[in-house]
Amino acid sequence: MNQESLLVAGYKPYELGILSADHPGIPVIRYCLRNHLQEMADAGLKWVVISGEPGVELWAAEETLKLKRTYPELKLAVLVPFLGQEERFKDWVRTQYQSVLEKADFTGAISNRPYESPVQLRQKNDFLVAKTDGMLALYDEEKAGSPRYYLAAARKRAKRENYPVTLIDRYDLELASEDLREQDPDYWAQK
Repeated sequence: MNQESLLVAGYKPYELGILSADHPGIPVIRYCLRNHLQEMADAGLKWVVISGEPGVELWAAEETLKLKRTYPELKLAVLVPFLGQEERFKDWVRTQYQSVLEKADFTGAISNRPYESPVQLRQKNDFLVAKTDGMLALYDEEKAGSPRYYLAAARKRAKRENYPVTLIDRYDLELASEDLREQDPDYWAQK
């Protein structure tokens, strides 16, 4: 099945121990996301869809925006769960969030109200899974976290119909980290 629209989900920064924009793990995560997104764009991906959550979603959005240079038909949609989602974000995340919203091809709110209850988050998960053709998630089954709610909705849909879920786990990140190290010319230099 051709995936024209892909939901991207994953951990929030604090779930990964990332507390600043210059954390050394971010380039590894971004590299891994970019490789998956590029592979999917080669296979016909047209839309990357996120809810604008900090961490994996915003990093994937930024990588999607970079990939648009090579894949001009690739588009980014940001469908926030409720109005004012960014009010509790750290300053460095809020800046990133605003930049992504400004550059996205489509933005909207699933609930046109401020946060009222966790029901809005469940509705967001169900809505985004229903509106996409598959999911890419940075999630390790051995490390619980917020992506599990997206995955529950995705797996529920996958039981009824073809809805591919691709997981990036810690082993994928370790391979990406090693790949990045090997790309550094100093890695191969004789000492």
